[in-house]
Amino acid sequence: MSQTRLLALVGSLRAASFNRQLAEAAAHTASEGVEVSIFEGLGGIPFYNEDIDVPGRVPAAAAALREAVAAADGLLFFVPEYNGTIPAALKNAIDWASRPYGDGSIKSKPAAVVSASISSNAAKWSHGDTVKALTVAGAAVVESAHLHFGTIGERFGEAHPRDDAEALTQLAAAVGDLVGAVRARVDA
Repeated sequence: MSQTRLLALVGSLRAASFNRQLAEAAAHTASEGVEVSIFEGLGGIPFYNEDIDVPGRVPAAAAALREAVAAADGLLFFVPEYNGTIPAALKNAIDWASRPYGDGSIKSKPAAVVSASISSNAAKWSHGDTVKALTVAGAAVVESAHLHFGTIGERFGEAHPRDDAEALTQLAAAVGDLVGAVRARVDA
């Protein structure tokens, strides 16, 4: 495999969110031969509804997500915690990518979860819910690539995560583990 393509999905829709900054930093850590792109447009995807998931009539934003997930070799989820669980936009993305049932673009796709919040809990509840949703959706969850960042307002309030050597080291290791799982899958 010459180029490994990872797709990052960010649960916070806010342009300057810390989770988005972590996704940008992860892209910055990618080694040669690895591309990390951030999916744009989660906020424009309608809530999953079988009545609109009809061949030839799937909403364009949902079809774009499915195509991006299908084209990626692996997935990186950046997850804040909203009221103790996964943000609706990210859960909706998993729902769309998991369909059609049993054959969605997420099926068997290596996936890792990075959770981050302003609390010291580091969005671990949301992280767990995301892992559960990905597992049920059929993704191949790569536990060794998971990360948790707590108290991010204090840690990254003055500087972007790409300027934090420890965060970059952790993100590079997570990306490396995910790439390893992707390549092991291809070699199998």
